Amino acid sequence: MQPRNMSMSGVVDLAAVKAAGEAKQKAEQARAEAARTGRAPATGRLVVDVDEAGFQQEILQRSNEVPVVIDFWAEWCEPCKQLGPLLERLAGEYAGKFVLAKIDVDSNQALFQQFGVQGIPAVFAVVAGQPIPLFQGAAPEAQIRQVLDQLVQAAEQQFGIVGAPVDPAAQGDEEPVEAPVPAGPYDALLEAATRALDSGDLAGAIQAYKNVLSDEPANEEAKLGLAQAELLNRVQDLDPQAVRKEAADSPADVRAQIRAADLDLVGGHVEDAFGRLVDVVKRTAGDDREAARLRLLELFEVIGGEDPRVVSARTALARVLF
Repeated sequence: MQPRNMSMSGVVDLAAVKAAGEAKQKAEQARAEAARTGRAPATGRLVVDVDEAGFQQEILQRSNEVPVVIDFWAEWCEPCKQLGPLLERLAGEYAGKFVLAKIDVDSNQALFQQFGVQGIPAVFAVVAGQPIPLFQGAAPEAQIRQVLDQLVQAAEQQFGIVGAPVDPAAQGDEEPVEAPVPAGPYDALLEAATRALDSGDLAGAIQAYKNVLSDEPANEEAKLGLAQAELLNRVQDLDPQAVRKEAADSPADVRAQIRAADLDLVGGHVEDAFGRLVDVVKRTAGDDREAARLRLLELFEVIGGEDPRVVSARTALARVLF
């Protein structure tokens, strides 16, 4: 049986979690102040011109943080001249829910061929590094809005990828608002929860984190701490040998694979845990697939969205879902 004082030291650094939480709180305070004054902070450009040299950073890497819509166009293309301004206007209206990358096909033939574009204008999306064809030609605005809404919803629900609010007027020319971070009202509760988690008092840690989140649902440290505590709580009474044997003997048993993935993560085998669940999502459907996908997203929360192992797993998940 797993001991009650299992440690997460091999999986996630609580100090890093706290730093991430403080950074998140600072950003949210900046947005709150901007909302109070009627102006959202600029956190990046909504429309970017991308060439082959910038493809990796501006599209692939950025697609792990926000859906990237790609507009393939050319100067000589008359329909492009109608579609391009419309997409730019919609990027402003959606205000950071997606970013628009414009690629001139005459200057970037390799990208044109890589995406298998048959004609222009052509619009693709990239989510978690995975290209998704959207539509070709100058489609009606109502249809484009419907496609964009579906893209934003899928990115959030299936991958937990949500863009940050952006000021359409600023277009990245201003620095994000820097707001002072006062001592939070939940510091004592969070410290107590961390101590309880480290000592193996999982019920106490879970309750302390939930107490914070009941009043402050966006508190990042509490969310990540709760994800850790709930993971440890799920595995504390499991027999690792029995679970792994069951998972090996019954590869079609989704619940067995989920339990084994939990144990993989607690043991520090992060890639194994993610790979196991991606494989389950790939070969299942319906409720079984959804259960594996949701557990995978929960495990992403334990590790943190910026971790390269999470980024890689999101890309793998995108491949099997799309």
